[in-house]
Amino acid sequence: MKVSVIGGGHGCYAAAIEMVEKGFDVTLWRRDGNALQELRQLGHLDVKDAQGERRIQIGTHKNQLSLTDSLAEATQQAELLIVPLPATSHDTLADQLGPLLRDDQVVFLPPGTFGSYLFHRAMRKAGNDSQVAFCETGTLPYLARKHGANKVVISVYATRLPTGVFPSELSAHAFSVLREAYPSVEPIEDGLSGALMNAGPTIHPPLIMMNAGPLEHFDAWDIHNEGTQPSIRSVTTALDNERIAVREKLGYKPSHFPLANHYASEGEEWMYGRGAHGKLTDSGDWRENINLHSHRYMLEDTRMGLSFIVSVGRWAGQPTPVAEGLLSIASAITGQDLYAQGRTLEMLGLDSLSQGQMHSLLTYGIQA
Repeated sequence: MKVSVIGGGHGCYAAAIEMVEKGFDVTLWRRDGNALQELRQLGHLDVKDAQGERRIQIGTHKNQLSLTDSLAEATQQAELLIVPLPATSHDTLADQLGPLLRDDQVVFLPPGTFGSYLFHRAMRKAGNDSQVAFCETGTLPYLARKHGANKVVISVYATRLPTGVFPSELSAHAFSVLREAYPSVEPIEDGLSGALMNAGPTIHPPLIMMNAGPLEHFDAWDIHNEGTQPSIRSVTTALDNERIAVREKLGYKPSHFPLANHYASEGEEWMYGRGAHGKLTDSGDWRENINLHSHRYMLEDTRMGLSFIVSVGRWAGQPTPVAEGLLSIASAITGQDLYAQGRTLEMLGLDSLSQGQMHSLLTYGIQA
């Protein structure tokens, strides 16, 4: 299978490494030409995970990783496009990718914040009528960190990836392709269901807001270790319960992958399996400097992800007071109205749809 990985972040490098190791024909595209050239000159990617350390060669031969700075080239050759980028990059990338996509391609957004609809809309706005499946899941398939220009440490691989497809009528084809790359994907109802599985907006906003003091005081702080205390966990649980209530209001079925299972040592397995939280904190890779005005936990998970949950709750008639409260605090910290800037149903022009119209959109996509 021909796979293209779009982007140059932690998850992008981890995805490129895993896909090469699975024997696929893999191309990595990134926007930053200087970084791509540096990687090409280094000639390899180094990976360290539970299996040990090893090296992925960069080149054009079998079992090597190809590089390109041409999005058209990366798109043209791919059956599967993996886009493990923050939602803040979606608008620009969707406009660039929209004219290039072709029938039967599968685009995987892990996670998406309803990016599946955004990319589909951009494709249609470009006059492209191709049948493309846009898929989104609840988290990155990896807990990973880059250490320098060409070294990646992968602490955990996802074991369960609840995934929805937009439009859902293309689900059968999408999962036949996706399962080759990620056997851990689990089909769920549609793209909106996938968006409401996104764990980032329930994990990170309480952690950064309720750790604002130490984050601003210390040079580095681990919000997942010292920053995860019982009072904060209780807020996280309440917030996640609101997400689940919105899902239930819309008629989506279990499992809702409650975040409490991420921290538990027994019970239903969460997306990263059991014991993942301990592996994350033991790695030390999440002891970092988090700027509350510029970090993706604020700009992506709070401004976009939390706003999305609130907007869907308002549309469905399901209150989300904890989410709204955290958004208000985040807006006070940043001095900006984050909901007004967020990825909401209002911003997407979908807030006036009836439930029947929404169901039709999720099933068939935008119709001419």
